[in-house]
This record gives sequence, C-alpha cells and structure tokens, in this order.
Amino acid sequence: MEENRKSASCGTLYLCATPIGNLEDITYRVLRTLKEVDLIAAEDTRNSIKLLNHFEIKTPMTSYHEYNKIEKAYQLVNKLKEGKNIALITDAGTPGISDPGEDLVRICYEEGVPVTSLPGAAACITALTMSGLPTRRFAFEAFLPRDKKERAAVLEGLKEETRTIILYGAPHHLVKTLEELLKTLGNRKITVCRELTKKHEEKIQSTLEDIITYYKETEPRGEYVLVLEGKDPKEIEKEKQASWESMTVEEHMDHYESQGMDRKEAMKQVAKDRGVSKRDIYQQLL
Repeated sequence: MEENRKSASCGTLYLCATPIGNLEDITYRVLRTLKEVDLIAAEDTRNSIKLLNHFEIKTPMTSYHEYNKIEKAYQLVNKLKEGKNIALITDAGTPGISDPGEDLVRICYEEGVPVTSLPGAAACITALTMSGLPTRRFAFEAFLPRDKKERAAVLEGLKEETRTIILYGAPHHLVKTLEELLKTLGNRKITVCRELTKKHEEKIQSTLEDIITYYKETEPRGEYVLVLEGKDPKEIEKEKQASWESMTVEEHMDHYESQGMDRKEAMKQVAKDRGVSKRDIYQQLL
C-alpha cells in the first residue's frame, strides 16, 4: 500500500485543471497556485503561454509531453525532491485524463513525492452532464487507438458495455469513427458535443445512422466528444436466453460442469438460465 505523504523537505506536484475553451472556467485556486509554484510543466508551452499571459502569470515554464514523458518525469521528480513545488497543466482540461500526466503521477508515488489535484474543467464530464444520456455509470475511452488491432479490440470490448460510453473525436477522423461504432455496436443513441464552452458550442442528440448522414453533408470542425448509450441489459439477457435455447440440456450442463461446477449446482444454474424449475431440468436429463 502506497501512501502519498509529504516529507519535510519535499515539494508537491499540483495537477492544475485549465479551461477547455472559456477562460472564465479557471478557478481562483488554480490561478493562485500557478503564481506561487516554482515551475509550471506544460504539455505545449506555446499554447500555455497564452493562458499565462492572459492572467499575468510570470512563473517559469518547462515542457512535459508524450515524447519526453518518462525521462522528463524523473527530472521533475528530482526538482520536487529538492523542495521545489511544480504545477502540471495540459493544453486544456484536467492533467492525467488522456494525457502523459498519469505517468508523472505514477512516478511521484513510486518516488515518495506528494501529489494533489486542483479540480476544474474536464471535457468528458462536461459532455456527459449535458448529453441527456444516463450519467450514473459511464465508461471513458478517450481517443480510440490508432493501431488497427488495438482499435478493433477496444471496439469489440464496447459491444457488451451497458454503461454510457464517452469517446473523444478529431474532426478529420470523425465520420470513420462513427462508422466503426455503427458497424460494431449497432445503431445506438448518441449525443455529439462540439467546441465545448466556446462561442460555437454545439450538442446534437441523434442516432449513429443519422449523425453519420449529417456529417457526410456537414464538414466536421473543432474538437468532438461523443457520448453513446450503453447496450440495453434486457437485450443482453435475450441474447443469452437465445444462446441457451440453441443448446440441448445436456450441452448446457456440460458447459458448467466443464468449468468445475458440481452436478447439483450446474442443474440449478441451467434451470435459472432457462427460466424453469430445477425439477424440469432433472426430468429432461432422465
């Protein structure tokens, strides 16, 4: 068990959420922290300097991104061990969500360096709350992997997902992504969110089939969050029921007994699957 405690001489890593569009969404606490820390580690310093200049923050900056995330993480940890306080910011939103910040946090825990997170904007949560889809349970997948095999594996894993699904989408890949989702998951309800918190914010609730038609006629622009309904649990039960009914009772029994279940327990489970009594199963086996 790793406990993230602060030693007397060690600095703290502050994960600072920055706006995903509207600059007014930054918190007072984040602004104060960015001014007070010794160093700001930013995903793209050219992008982050605009934010710092807007709020007149003069704290020194260094780059921390996907291509230097491990080597640079240890450099930052050494500075933290020397007593320096460091703020981590991403291009937009909360560090550690679909960005290399997660590696820096992991290494901080391994090295005994304290970490704290300053809450703020996150595109996935912003989109979910305004999607009109169930919010109690959700699965966040960020961007689908570029590698074909990995991408296919993730999509296949989402086929039986009953929770609301959240994905990020780039405009130039949007139609392809939507088509892959339709092919793998079927025609689900979807809310497409674009340019969240910005002047041209847009939310469209539709179905995968209809939204594909729309974006074939309307060029996708901006950054997208796709909020997709999960599979109906009743549909999963129907599919299971159909699969059991395609088996003989003996084959159904073999299915559970081959997994190490004793005959009595197997009969009980088979009866439950088929929605009949245990006595019915016993009679059929006789």
